[in-house]
Amino acid sequence: MLTIGEVAARAGVTTSALRFYDSQGLISAERTAGNQRRYRRSTLRRVAFVRAAQQVGLSLEDIAAALATLPRERTPTKSDWERLSHSWRALLDTRIDELEALRDRLTGCIGCGCLSLRSCTLMNPGDVLAGQGPGAVRLRV
Repeated sequence: MLTIGEVAARAGVTTSALRFYDSQGLISAERTAGNQRRYRRSTLRRVAFVRAAQQVGLSLEDIAAALATLPRERTPTKSDWERLSHSWRALLDTRIDELEALRDRLTGCIGCGCLSLRSCTLMNPGDVLAGQGPGAVRLRV
Protein backbone atom coordinates (compact mmCIF):
# COMPACT_ATOMS: atom_id res chain seq x y z
CA MET A 1 0.00 0.00 0.00
CA LEU A 2 1.22 3.48 -0.89
CA THR A 3 0.63 6.81 0.85
CA ILE A 4 -0.94 9.67 -1.07
CA GLY A 5 2.46 11.38 -1.22
CA GLU A 6 4.10 8.29 -2.69
CA VAL A 7 1.42 7.92 -5.35
CA ALA A 8 1.63 11.63 -6.18
CA ALA A 9 5.41 11.49 -6.56
CA ARG A 10 5.40 8.34 -8.67
CA ALA A 11 2.45 9.39 -10.85
CA GLY A 12 3.62 12.98 -11.33
CA VAL A 13 0.43 14.56 -10.01
CA THR A 14 -0.39 16.63 -6.96
CA THR A 15 -1.96 15.18 -3.86
CA SER A 16 -4.95 17.47 -4.43
CA ALA A 17 -5.42 15.90 -7.89
CA LEU A 18 -5.46 12.46 -6.27
CA ARG A 19 -8.03 13.60 -3.72
CA PHE A 20 -10.13 15.01 -6.55
CA TYR A 21 -9.85 11.81 -8.60
CA ASP A 22 -10.86 9.89 -5.49
CA SER A 23 -13.90 12.14 -4.94
CA GLN A 24 -14.92 11.58 -8.58
CA GLY A 25 -14.63 7.81 -8.28
CA LEU A 26 -11.73 7.55 -10.74
CA ILE A 27 -9.49 5.97 -8.10
CA SER A 28 -10.14 4.66 -4.62
CA ALA A 29 -8.23 4.56 -1.38
CA GLU A 30 -8.50 2.56 1.76
CA ARG A 31 -8.33 4.34 5.09
CA THR A 32 -6.01 3.55 7.97
CA ALA A 33 -7.11 3.62 11.59
CA GLY A 34 -5.82 7.21 11.63
CA ASN A 35 -8.03 8.01 8.58
CA GLN A 36 -5.09 8.38 6.20
CA ARG A 37 -5.47 7.32 2.59
CA ARG A 38 -3.61 4.27 1.36
CA TYR A 39 -3.61 3.27 -2.28
CA ARG A 40 -2.92 -0.04 -3.97
CA ARG A 41 -0.04 -0.03 -6.45
CA SER A 42 -2.61 -0.59 -9.20
CA THR A 43 -3.76 2.99 -8.58
CA LEU A 44 -0.64 4.17 -10.40
CA ARG A 45 -1.88 2.60 -13.63
CA ARG A 46 -5.37 4.04 -13.14
CA VAL A 47 -3.87 7.52 -12.65
CA ALA A 48 -1.75 7.02 -15.79
CA PHE A 49 -4.91 5.97 -17.64
CA VAL A 50 -6.75 9.11 -16.45
CA ARG A 51 -3.90 11.40 -17.42
CA ALA A 52 -3.49 9.82 -20.86
CA ALA A 53 -7.23 10.14 -21.51
CA GLN A 54 -7.13 13.77 -20.42
CA GLN A 55 -4.22 14.42 -22.77
CA VAL A 56 -6.35 13.35 -25.73
CA GLY A 57 -9.06 15.76 -24.61
CA LEU A 58 -11.55 13.53 -22.84
CA SER A 59 -13.64 14.92 -20.03
CA LEU A 60 -13.53 13.42 -16.57
CA GLU A 61 -17.09 12.22 -17.18
CA ASP A 62 -15.96 10.30 -20.26
CA ILE A 63 -13.04 8.86 -18.33
CA ALA A 64 -15.22 7.87 -15.37
CA ALA A 65 -17.64 6.11 -17.70
CA ALA A 66 -14.76 4.19 -19.27
CA LEU A 67 -13.28 3.19 -15.93
CA ALA A 68 -16.70 2.08 -14.74
CA THR A 69 -16.55 -0.69 -17.35
CA LEU A 70 -13.45 -2.15 -15.67
CA PRO A 71 -13.26 -4.14 -12.44
CA ARG A 72 -12.09 -1.92 -9.59
CA GLU A 73 -9.52 -4.44 -8.42
CA ARG A 74 -7.84 -4.74 -11.81
CA THR A 75 -5.61 -2.21 -13.48
CA PRO A 76 -6.47 -1.12 -17.02
CA THR A 77 -4.58 -3.26 -19.51
CA LYS A 78 -3.31 -2.54 -23.01
CA SER A 79 -6.36 -4.30 -24.46
CA ASP A 80 -8.65 -2.19 -22.23
CA TRP A 81 -7.00 0.96 -23.58
CA GLU A 82 -7.30 -0.27 -27.18
CA ARG A 83 -10.98 -1.10 -26.75
CA LEU A 84 -11.81 2.17 -25.03
CA SER A 85 -9.70 4.35 -27.31
CA HIS A 86 -11.44 2.79 -30.31
CA SER A 87 -14.79 3.79 -28.82
CA TRP A 88 -13.53 7.37 -28.33
CA ARG A 89 -12.36 7.78 -31.91
CA ALA A 90 -15.66 9.17 -33.24
CA LEU A 91 -15.84 11.65 -30.36
CA LEU A 92 -12.29 12.83 -31.02
CA ASP A 93 -12.89 13.06 -34.78
CA THR A 94 -15.90 15.30 -34.10
CA ARG A 95 -13.84 17.53 -31.81
CA ILE A 96 -11.07 17.76 -34.39
CA ASP A 97 -13.59 18.82 -37.06
CA GLU A 98 -15.01 21.46 -34.69
CA LEU A 99 -11.55 22.82 -33.89
CA GLU A 100 -10.59 22.97 -37.56
CA ALA A 101 -13.80 24.89 -38.33
CA LEU A 102 -13.07 27.26 -35.43
CA ARG A 103 -9.52 27.80 -36.69
CA ASP A 104 -10.78 28.53 -40.19
CA ARG A 105 -13.33 31.08 -38.91
CA LEU A 106 -10.91 32.72 -36.48
CA THR A 107 -9.04 34.69 -39.15
CA GLY A 108 -12.23 36.51 -40.11
CA CYS A 109 -12.76 37.52 -36.49
CA ILE A 110 -9.31 38.91 -35.69
CA GLY A 111 -9.40 42.69 -35.85
CA CYS A 112 -13.19 42.82 -35.80
CA GLY A 113 -13.24 44.20 -32.25
CA CYS A 114 -16.95 44.37 -31.61
CA LEU A 115 -17.85 40.78 -32.53
CA SER A 116 -21.11 41.93 -34.08
CA LEU A 117 -20.06 43.02 -37.57
CA ARG A 118 -21.55 41.22 -40.53
CA SER A 119 -18.11 39.83 -41.30
CA CYS A 120 -17.64 38.21 -37.87
CA THR A 121 -17.95 34.54 -38.71
CA LEU A 122 -16.95 33.39 -35.24
CA MET A 123 -19.34 35.02 -32.78
CA ASN A 124 -22.03 36.26 -35.14
CA PRO A 125 -22.41 33.90 -38.09
CA GLY A 126 -24.93 35.18 -40.57
CA ASP A 127 -25.18 38.50 -38.66
CA VAL A 128 -27.85 37.12 -36.30
CA LEU A 129 -27.10 39.89 -33.78
CA ALA A 130 -28.06 42.67 -36.19
CA GLY A 131 -31.62 42.56 -34.89
CA GLN A 132 -30.38 43.72 -31.48
CA GLY A 133 -29.01 46.98 -32.85
CA PRO A 134 -25.61 48.36 -33.89
CA GLY A 135 -22.36 48.02 -31.98
CA ALA A 136 -21.03 45.48 -29.55
CA VAL A 137 -24.35 44.08 -28.37
CA ARG A 138 -22.66 41.21 -26.51
CA LEU A 139 -20.70 43.67 -24.41
CA ARG A 140 -23.61 45.87 -23.31
CA VAL A 141 -24.37 45.86 -19.61
